[in-house]
Amino acid sequence: MLSLSEKILFLIFAAAALYVGGMAFYRVYRAIARGKPENRFDHLATRLGKGLWIALTQQTVFKKRPWVSLLHAFVFYGFVFYLLVNLLDALEGYFPVVLRGGVWNGVNLIGDILTALILVGMVGLLLRRFVLRPADFTWNPKTPLHEKAPDGIRRDSLIVGGFILFHVGSRLLHKSAQAADLGPDPFQPVASAVGGWLGFLTPEEIVVAEHFFWWGALGSILVFLPYFARSKHIHLFLAPLNIAFKKEKPGALLPMDFERAEETGLGVAKLEDFSWPRLLDAYSCIQCNRCQEVCPAYTTGKALSPAAILISERYELNEILPMFAAGKESPRPLLDFATNEESIWACTTCNACIEVCPVGNEQMLHIVDIRRERVMMQGEFPAQLNNAFRGMERNGNPWNLSQDKRTAWAEGLPFEIPTIEQNPEAEVLYWVGCAPSYDPRAQKIARSMAEILQASGVSWAILGKREKCTGDAARRSGNEYLFAQMAEENVATLNAVMEAKPKTIVTTCPHCFHTLANEYKDFGGSYTVRHHTDFIAELVSQKKIAVGFSDGKVTFHDPCYLGRHNGILQEPRAVIQALGLELSEPPRHGKNSFCCGAGGAQFWKEEEPGAERVSSNRYRELKKTGATTIATGCPFCMAMMNVETAQEPEGQGMQVLDVAELVAQDLRKRQEAVEQAAD
Repeated sequence: MLSLSEKILFLIFAAAALYVGGMAFYRVYRAIARGKPENRFDHLATRLGKGLWIALTQQTVFKKRPWVSLLHAFVFYGFVFYLLVNLLDALEGYFPVVLRGGVWNGVNLIGDILTALILVGMVGLLLRRFVLRPADFTWNPKTPLHEKAPDGIRRDSLIVGGFILFHVGSRLLHKSAQAADLGPDPFQPVASAVGGWLGFLTPEEIVVAEHFFWWGALGSILVFLPYFARSKHIHLFLAPLNIAFKKEKPGALLPMDFERAEETGLGVAKLEDFSWPRLLDAYSCIQCNRCQEVCPAYTTGKALSPAAILISERYELNEILPMFAAGKESPRPLLDFATNEESIWACTTCNACIEVCPVGNEQMLHIVDIRRERVMMQGEFPAQLNNAFRGMERNGNPWNLSQDKRTAWAEGLPFEIPTIEQNPEAEVLYWVGCAPSYDPRAQKIARSMAEILQASGVSWAILGKREKCTGDAARRSGNEYLFAQMAEENVATLNAVMEAKPKTIVTTCPHCFHTLANEYKDFGGSYTVRHHTDFIAELVSQKKIAVGFSDGKVTFHDPCYLGRHNGILQEPRAVIQALGLELSEPPRHGKNSFCCGAGGAQFWKEEEPGAERVSSNRYRELKKTGATTIATGCPFCMAMMNVETAQEPEGQGMQVLDVAELVAQDLRKRQEAVEQAAD
């Protein structure tokens, strides 16, 4: 179809576009490679296969916004198939062949249908962004955002959308003109139908149109290639890689190398301080703002937007890319263009942003990295955290109360609480945690758990005064050095205890559970750890405790560090239902649950200003379930919900009880029933 001069011109044009575009991609690679090393290359084939599978199935995209996700799927699958389609179109241009009939019928049919679906999907997405303009594309006026981002996002969307419409539209018109020239093809129904509308053209004009739109389809790719690496369309290639290189437990924190601190500093102040997966996050971001939509801080009117942080990083990288890729220092700190102090301290580390992200970003870790620099390098953090830090350093607990009072929760129980010294062969080590040890309300959780353990007949013990805070609040607030100190002390204690006999650690706090089970491994402590709701569910299923004497309607609030971070969702619900209680779920539950507002060390400081408290938003939702009781599996969630019930008029607030308290109540009811029957 092409003349010799056109073939030569196209090859020259293609070579130039590939060179310029290739250099742009190479600069992106060099920029990402500037990040600090982090080993994500184990089981590489498995990782890449998983990343490709998740991308091809679009399973992460369809987690939210099903209709928008469907439009995106139209465009995605069309573009994947267009890798073949464009190659075949190039062959038709360079050689005197028309790929019709036989084996090409299936290829043509799929390509024809996907062409139509791409156009439908792209038109729908552009109408949504520029005409309907839902809240997804708006920003809280308080939210810090790169100065180039607001106009840049709109411009980039128009360029990418315009390219897709022009490229795919030209391809459709090329095939339509071909159908008008050679006759309709039943395996290209859309192109043939459009070709029927070209009857007003002369045969010579149809040939010209066929020729023109071939250039439009393939030439537009070459025009777009130099811009590709700068656009959000780069996620087409980088998102599968980002998903492939995710950690086994997304959002998990890694220990810091304090020995290299003098060379590299602690935490992150500038772009080059990030590890390379964080820089890959910025380039993988599709700017869909789903993370912003589920963020408890942003939802309640605070300045923080996890999406804005990554988008701002991306725009800064685009601005400085040649010099940054060449290894030069970035010109300004992250707090000058990507976020601010108010934003970074509003994060609850609930993991909702990471859970919902369709391209595998770990937005929360960007925030924790910046917190680390503020705390350990600058000594700048909310003043209220001072007491918690001091308490962990001096007394092994953020309440800053004497270690001698650690077992005060057990006073008045009708049985003695065994310590590990008294029962070194215990099968279960009950890790009480700081809140159930020191907080008067949470102490009832520990007492209830002790009753359950005693009733079950298992051999158990506590560390007593040897137990210290796991350091969760220190780590989430950026004080990694303090966390490492506490982790090393606790691991030494636990390893010594485990020498006599390996034990299952059971804890009533999801934060203790997460830290002991997942993070102490990096400090030499690998243990079998169970959350108490999971352990109680097992006791019930094995009939070690008899329950089923309760009634009433209960709603369960999923703690972030239990459900989203660790996937324990059904076990607490199984316990509630085994008690005979009716379970009424709020709209946001399970992995989509909404945070209570206490995580990320928020419990130890004042909440950032916003439209409302995070706990108020959650409590209002739970109350709408019609349940009279909120069941929790976390002492901090309980405390936050009790703050809300205290605001209610007398008699109108919901009762807040831990799952262990519900079980202990049930056991007492059973005992009363047994005693009454005996009388």
